[in-house]
Amino acid sequence: MIFSNNKDNFFSEIIRQGEDVILKFDCNNVEDIPSIEDSSLFMSKVIEKLAQTPNISKIVFSQKREYEYDYDQTKILVEIGIIYNKFIREKDAFSYKNLNLYNARLADQWYTELQNILYNTLKTDPLGAYVELKRIIRRETIMHERALDDDEVRARSRYISLLTYIQKNLEKTKLVAAAGPYLAGYDLTNRDIYRKIFSPLIKPDFMYTKIMAQYPKDAEEIASYIIGDNVEVTVFRLADSVQTLYHVIPPEFKLSEEKYEILDLARNILAEHKPKKSEFVDPKRMREVFLNVGKDLIEELSTYKGIKLKDKELTELTNILVRYTIGFGLIEVLLQDEDMQDVSVNSPFGSTPMFIVHGKFNDCITNIVPTKTEAESWASKLRLLSGRPLDEADPILDTELILPGANTRVSVISEPLDPTGLAFSFRRHRDKPWTLPLFVKYKTMTPLAAGLISFLVDGTRSMLIAGTRSSGKSSLLSSVMVEIMRRYRIITIEDTLELPSHQMMKLGFNIQNMKVSSALARDTGEMNASDGIRSTLRLGDSSLIVGEVRSTEAKALYEAMRVGAAANVVAGTIHGDSPYGVFDRVVNDIGVPKTSFKATDIIIIVNPIKSSDGLSKIRRVTQITEVRKTWENDPMTENGFVDLMRYDAKTDQLLPTDELINGDSEILKTIASNIPEFSGNWNALWEDILLRAKTKETLVNYSKTENNPDLLEAEFVIKANDMFHILTSKSKFENNSRDNDRLFFEWEEWLKKEMVKFTLAEKILKNG
Repeated sequence: MIFSNNKDNFFSEIIRQGEDVILKFDCNNVEDIPSIEDSSLFMSKVIEKLAQTPNISKIVFSQKREYEYDYDQTKILVEIGIIYNKFIREKDAFSYKNLNLYNARLADQWYTELQNILYNTLKTDPLGAYVELKRIIRRETIMHERALDDDEVRARSRYISLLTYIQKNLEKTKLVAAAGPYLAGYDLTNRDIYRKIFSPLIKPDFMYTKIMAQYPKDAEEIASYIIGDNVEVTVFRLADSVQTLYHVIPPEFKLSEEKYEILDLARNILAEHKPKKSEFVDPKRMREVFLNVGKDLIEELSTYKGIKLKDKELTELTNILVRYTIGFGLIEVLLQDEDMQDVSVNSPFGSTPMFIVHGKFNDCITNIVPTKTEAESWASKLRLLSGRPLDEADPILDTELILPGANTRVSVISEPLDPTGLAFSFRRHRDKPWTLPLFVKYKTMTPLAAGLISFLVDGTRSMLIAGTRSSGKSSLLSSVMVEIMRRYRIITIEDTLELPSHQMMKLGFNIQNMKVSSALARDTGEMNASDGIRSTLRLGDSSLIVGEVRSTEAKALYEAMRVGAAANVVAGTIHGDSPYGVFDRVVNDIGVPKTSFKATDIIIIVNPIKSSDGLSKIRRVTQITEVRKTWENDPMTENGFVDLMRYDAKTDQLLPTDELINGDSEILKTIASNIPEFSGNWNALWEDILLRAKTKETLVNYSKTENNPDLLEAEFVIKANDMFHILTSKSKFENNSRDNDRLFFEWEEWLKKEMVKFTLAEKILKNG
């Protein structure tokens, strides 16, 4: 059975699939995204059809993708359709003639009022019709009491009786029952209430993102490379523009028509499976299942079509299929680039390209233009994956996303915060934890800074890593975690999982991660950060790592720091571009008492440094500052902040200050006082820091000479750290000194032998 309405470009049909009777609308010629909850027009069309055919079990809108309202949601609307049809059949009761029996003057107003509610508002906004009826009944009851003659009394009584009859019919519906808690102060111009009741299942698209495939004219090509097996990337410097273009051609834009047909068929078949919310609990497992099912499906379809696919082609098509069904489309392609740092997707969709931050080329524009359809699909998946809301009441969503080849932090904003729709930010994290030698390699810090941080970690100091957004705070924090000896327990607390806890577990760390509610989230089932920090103190002696200090959880953190409850290193990140900026944020913004702030031992500032032309930037640790304890009101004016190392822009180096070189550091002296070999012996302590710096620098040098970047990754760095501690524990102090030359020689000999074994093991692993 087919219905049509050419005026509104709506075409609908009744489809029977097994036990389901589906009312399906073809909306491909409709400009707006079909939505019962957002659109009075779509709701009206649905109720009109349901009034004619009430045995519908599902409602589907098709507009390149399908929006499916399940049985329960459909039955809510079926009830309204039945009532609407009933009032059409009973139209004589609501006629002008019936209303005009006692008072012609009032009949004109009542007839217009009633006809609008019954045959317009009831279809477009049934809850609005119910609320409007209640308001009119209240008005008429008051006027009835003030009536001046018997005819008016009889007329108003009759009208109230009709209104009450309509109201009671609506009162019995599931829609009014479900909306009951939200009806107070109902605004007929706002459809937020329907979003609490209706939410369609959105079947993912194959692909709706647009790509500008042609290369730009008069642009200078500055780099080209391949991501994975077949993703072409070319980087251009645009003519007469400060912008750099990151131009990508993924394999899905280079397929034959035969392969496109197979993918489209496979997508339509896979779309029949609707992943449940429970399946998103383990997205890795869900992807594996879809890969296996998709591969078998494509192989079967290609055989049916008489198309012979090689194993490589079959794998490629399967990956594309999964990427555009349960995956995130071209976002996944971009995040496979190891130099990718951030992907920004701004509204409005359909005309605005994606922007990225690249490790080598900094801020770039791309040739990818996502559509609103794609954005809605991402938002739906992120709600399911995170279990967190994203709507007008909660227009911000922060979560983590594990994709093939990349761990990602995702931030989403929606209306009303973004008045034009949705906006996304995907921040890529390395597959492996950052290490101090890696930061030395990229000149973010010097070997001496790495040695100093290593000493501070072993000295169980409390430290905050501060910087602006995208400065590398979390990456630096993960390198601090790698320096913690594996014999100690580590507890991490985050609202969005960014720290490499899972990877470190695989490397043998005793680590427990805790996820708490976001500071911006409301009414979630997650524990808040303050309670999360306090609960860690019951878990025994541990290093405490807080992903980001944002809000009132700082008070609980400082409680732990002041009483030494963590019994080991305490570290976290915070926004701030200077030590005083951190103080101002913690004390004045968050409300931690000044005396509590003194529990901070070290502040490490890492910030992007821009070139003079403003076209490029590099990340550098700019300060390592100790917080002294003798100031009263203002650490800036009372010498509460003492730099141990400070960045020099002329040399592009993080240099030691006179205070560090001369041993004028209260924090380092405090550490030394608890170590017999260092107590009262600044030279021994300083030599230990220099020795640690030398080991970090040596790792970097060997990595370069051996052309083996894996020597700087966490797996090998941890082994090198372990051996340093083992050899140090065996060495003895004689005459208040230790033979550090001998200790380094033994460590380097171990390094040479271990490199051979490590390289051989890697070759065996790569070759299977």
